[in-house]
Amino acid sequence: MKAFIVKKYGKKEKLHLTDWAEPAVKENDVLVEVHSASVNPLDLMIKNGEFKLFLPYKPPFVNGHDLAGIVTKTGSKVSRFKVGDEVYSRPSDHRIGAFAEYISIDEKDVALKPKNLSMEQAGSIPLVGLTSWQALVEIGKIKKGQKVFIQAGSGGVGTFAIQLAKHLGAFVATTTSSKNIDLVKSLGADLVIDYKTEDFETKLKDYDLVLHNNKDSKILEKSLRILKSGGQLISLVGPPTPEFANALGLSWPLKMVIRFLSSSARRKAKKRNVSFKFLFMRSEGKQLSQITELIEAGVIKPVIDKVFAFEQANEALSYVETGRSKGKVVIKVK
Repeated sequence: MKAFIVKKYGKKEKLHLTDWAEPAVKENDVLVEVHSASVNPLDLMIKNGEFKLFLPYKPPFVNGHDLAGIVTKTGSKVSRFKVGDEVYSRPSDHRIGAFAEYISIDEKDVALKPKNLSMEQAGSIPLVGLTSWQALVEIGKIKKGQKVFIQAGSGGVGTFAIQLAKHLGAFVATTTSSKNIDLVKSLGADLVIDYKTEDFETKLKDYDLVLHNNKDSKILEKSLRILKSGGQLISLVGPPTPEFANALGLSWPLKMVIRFLSSSARRKAKKRNVSFKFLFMRSEGKQLSQITELIEAGVIKPVIDKVFAFEQANEALSYVETGRSKGKVVIKVK
């Protein structure tokens, strides 16, 4: 099969289109013919080597973290899916590889594709959908009437999270540039702040939750200050916390490094009586099935900026790297 692989880590490295062995199918796996795969900042971080301490993929390996496609083979113990099913998934860590013609995935990480979405639309959902769900529903436990600040509202996670937060009954504030204000309002944002001309700290106060998605340490500090006592900041960009290190089962030296990296953020949060949590989303087919229900009910709609041909995978990554994409960028594999 054809696949885009990472030959070696590096910011200047490109993905390489090559012939690659079709993945083996274990007893709990489904083999999926990939029709579409979306591009996420995580794909760039993995390629650049930013996570190799925590997720040590050994090059060469196939990149790509979410997809939609058709089941072509099932393992001997698979019970939930059959050949011909249209599915979508965010494969688990260490089993990524969506930028390929085929991928083998544990059935627990797979869900049936929403019937009302195309393959390209469905392929855009799993990673951002699960990230939003785990932040707002699982960790945040957002309730009707609470105030939520979602940073980068026109991005991949932002466009999904705004819709989910509104469905949960929250008042939603977000940041974006002036050209995307109408987009985020159409998704349900109640208060929109132009990050280029306005300071969100002067506009927001006593928020219950911040979905943090900016690596600037000053933005992190401002975000902690707008929370009310008992509020929570859930960061998608770090710094990672000791809880994250424990969940990954990292070595004691790495745990100490992570404890040090997040010590300042955790200390500032404690001083303000708010919580600081780092979310590195996990694969979860059952949650994806719940997301499918919301999509089929018309509660959440995918937002896609551009669709690239399979051969243009590097161009798709470069476009995402500019930070200018509205919603998701998708690679049409088949």
